[in-house]
Parts: sequence; C-alpha cells; structure tokens
Amino acid sequence: MQVTDARGMTASEIAALMQKKAFDECELSPGVQAGVTAMFGGPLTAAQVVDKIVTAVRVEGDEQLLYYTNLLDKAGLTTATIRVSEAEFAEANELVDKEVLAAIGRAVANVRRFHEEQMPKSWLTNRECGAMLGQKVTPVDSVGIYVPGGTAAYPSSVIMNAVPAIVAGVPRIVMAVPPGRDGKVNPYVLATAQLIGVKEIYKMGGAQAVAALAFGTATVPKVEKITGPGNIFVTLAKKAVYGHCDIDMLAGPSEILIIADASADPAYLAADLLSQAEHDPLASAILVTDSELVANAVAAEIEVQLAALPRQEIAAISLANHGRIIVASDMETVIEMANLSAPEHLEVMTKAPFELLPYLRNAGAIFLGAYSPEPLGDYYAGPNHILPTGGTARFYSVLNVETFMKKTSIIVYTQGALASVGGDVIKMAEAEGLQAHANAIRVRLEKR
Repeated sequence: MQVTDARGMTASEIAALMQKKAFDECELSPGVQAGVTAMFGGPLTAAQVVDKIVTAVRVEGDEQLLYYTNLLDKAGLTTATIRVSEAEFAEANELVDKEVLAAIGRAVANVRRFHEEQMPKSWLTNRECGAMLGQKVTPVDSVGIYVPGGTAAYPSSVIMNAVPAIVAGVPRIVMAVPPGRDGKVNPYVLATAQLIGVKEIYKMGGAQAVAALAFGTATVPKVEKITGPGNIFVTLAKKAVYGHCDIDMLAGPSEILIIADASADPAYLAADLLSQAEHDPLASAILVTDSELVANAVAAEIEVQLAALPRQEIAAISLANHGRIIVASDMETVIEMANLSAPEHLEVMTKAPFELLPYLRNAGAIFLGAYSPEPLGDYYAGPNHILPTGGTARFYSVLNVETFMKKTSIIVYTQGALASVGGDVIKMAEAEGLQAHANAIRVRLEKR
C-alpha cells in the first residue's frame, strides 16, 4: 500500500479521498454482468435485476422462489426440501468440531449477556389531575434473519441476528441462508442456529429470499421484519420491500478506519487492516495517523502479512481499490476526518484512547486500545457486529435488541384531567379546521 501525505489537507479534503460510491451506485463486475445478461437476455443494473426477481416472487410465490434459487445456486431444491429438516440438523451436529462449537457457545453467552443489558422497559407515569402517560415495549411478531453464504460460512452472523431477537422475545424467528450446490447448508451455520434455538430455516438466498420473507409464499410464511447483511442484491431487495415489512438497515461492504499515533504497533495495525480487506474486494481498510514513521512501517508490514493469507487475492484487490494509509497534520484533523467518514468499525490505537472517545461521534462500533482488535467484535465480545456502513453511521444505529421491538404510546386521562386541558385541544383542532376533532373533546366537556 502506498502512503498518502495529507499534512497540507483539511479533514474534509482527506475524507473526500476516501469517498466511495453509495451501495446503489456500484457497477456490477464484468463476470456478474455477463451472468445477468445470460439470465435476462440483456445487460441490467443491480436494481433492475432485483426489481424483476422481487416482483416475480411476489406474484408467483414458490414457483419463482425455487426457479431463481436453483438457477443461481444450482441446488436442485423443491418445496419439500427447501426447509432444513431435523435430519439435516442432526447431520450438522455430527460434522462440526466440538471444540469450535464450544467456542461458539461461549460467544453466544457473551452476546446474550450484552443484549440483555440493552433491554428497554415499558413505563407508566402519573401526571396532573390523575392522568397517566407511558410507553409499552413489545417484540415484533416475526423476523427473518438473513445469513450470507457463498464464498464463506458465517455462524457469527447467525449469533448476531438471532440472539438479540431471542432476548427481545420475538415469537417466530426464520432464517434464510443460501444453499451450496449440494443443496445443503454449512454445518457450522446449522449447528449454531440449533444451539441458539432457531429451528425454521430455509435454504434460499439473494433477492428471491428477501422477497419470500417480505411477501410470503405457500411454503415460506411472511415476516414482519428482515435483518442481516448480504451482497448488493440482498441490500437492494431489502430496500425494495421496505414498507411491506420493516428492515434493519441498508448495509454495504465491510470497512475499517484506524486512528493511530506514534505509539501504535505497525504489526497490529497491518493485521487489523487485512482483517477487513479479506472480507470482500469491495471492503475498505484505511489507516489515518499523524506519524509518518508509523505509516511507512505499516505499509511494509502489510506486504509481509498479505503474502501469507489464504484469501490473499481478495485482500489485495480490496487494498488496491479501497485501501489507504494517510498521514495527517495532527490528531485534531484525524478525529474530525473520522467523524466525517462515519466508518463501520473505528479502531483507536493511540497512547490514551479513552481521551479521544468524547470527540468521536459517528461510528458503528469503536474499539479502544491495542488489545481490542475488530475481530473480537466480529465474533465474541458481546456487542453486535451488524453495523451501519458507507457513512450511514451518521444516522443508523448498530443492530440491537430494540431493532426487534416496537414502542406503543399509552394515554390515560381522567374526566378532571380532560376538563383541565380540553379548551386548549379544542382551540388547536379548530385552528386546523378539524371540527370533528374539537367535537370529540367538547361533547365530553359539555356532558360533564
């Protein structure tokens, strides 16, 4: 990776260096576009592909769900085999390494404990003249959790989707996961789901899975909310069905921004940058520091560590296209730039990281200190790893217990309480020209 000397640039100018296209502006790779052309008879954008698939599944249900599932995943599924069976759960438990499953169990416990501490409460308070106001917190009736498949298996995504839903008290949790070409789901994904208590799992992915969850089919009953990360087609499908059901967020490729000073260890910084770069060719890994010495050392260390990675090709493309090592003039500029960037993962590798925390406003998750690497949050620490990306941490929150809950206002007025404020309500209603609103108050006051 090359080092960019930005010591003569403002925070805004540095942030512009890192600006990526929005998730819905990304162009399909030549290979994917060739597949799209073969499938639909001509070139289409990702949004056009999603529109066709979502509409087809909404109108024709299982027929189109299976058509696209088998066309894209080559799984040969039917309505009888698209749902994971008890036999498949049992087989998965036989195939997994028990020590790995034990580690997963400990991670589940950590995530459960953290999300239990987030639980909101219903409340009711007394007001003037015997009135009461409050809020009732209720879990949604059902949720569809999307777990990515494809080039890697993600039992950690099962944990981060399902555990907060269970803590929130969601009665029905459905999981969608793309099948392999053998028509099966990765055993670690299934074993993790069973460990947590998720039993309704469908072997389906992509836009067709999101459409099935949102609108329902004869085989897949609809859900009230869809959560979980996925590729561009999954993200655009979530956008397309929003309003018919709720979604958690519109997430793009993974990203990390590291703030470092002269005290940071270059080997740690390089390792953490690569931990995100190996996710996806579209992932971004950025280091911003006020130390030229650290910047050059990290650039050299990345080359050494990259050469030993099994996913070296993916990480190399990610670093070439979306990786940056930037030297800024001072730490104040670095902090301002980080807030403008609003990264998914923000690591603070400085001598006194807690001193910077009050000034960091926009990030999905913040990792403080040399011994809090981002993968700790991906798998084990407890906070959720489903985070806003692409600068959306300016207005999105991390997936949490409240993602799976809804809040309902409670209003209780006595006769005396209504009498004390009724005149004000009548004035406001009549000022808006809503006489029936005013009458609903007046009839009660006159009867008194």
